[in-house]
Amino acid sequence: MLTPVEPGPAVVVCNSCRHRPDARHDDQGQSGGQRLFDALCRVKDEMAASAEVAIQQMPCLFACGEACTIHLRAPGKIGYILGRFNGDEEGSARAIMDYAVHYAASAEGRVPYGDWPEGIKGHFIARVPPPGFVAE
Repeated sequence: MLTPVEPGPAVVVCNSCRHRPDARHDDQGQSGGQRLFDALCRVKDEMAASAEVAIQQMPCLFACGEACTIHLRAPGKIGYILGRFNGDEEGSARAIMDYAVHYAASAEGRVPYGDWPEGIKGHFIARVPPPGFVAE
């Protein structure tokens, strides 16, 4: 059930996240997670600085109460679970990609607070140490 992907910096999107708490799909039949994935792909295509960051998707990150949810990860770096995004391009996707670019450029996955886009603040759920490490 595991699908191999490139090992570099990536935003993994839960493509099955609900559109809103009382509805899985929007009026066009699209889940909130799929809408966020599509928005991230559009933003990535517009941002030359995001070339190093992959956009990947998978069903259910098991953070259903925090939809829409992503996992930001890279080898040897602290990973982050972020959620409570609305899935739109301007408010969510652009902030996620801006943060992901800073994350990819960081040594250990730590981005100085002053570099956080406004749209990312308040969306962190968990940080995950890379295999073989714990964070200080």
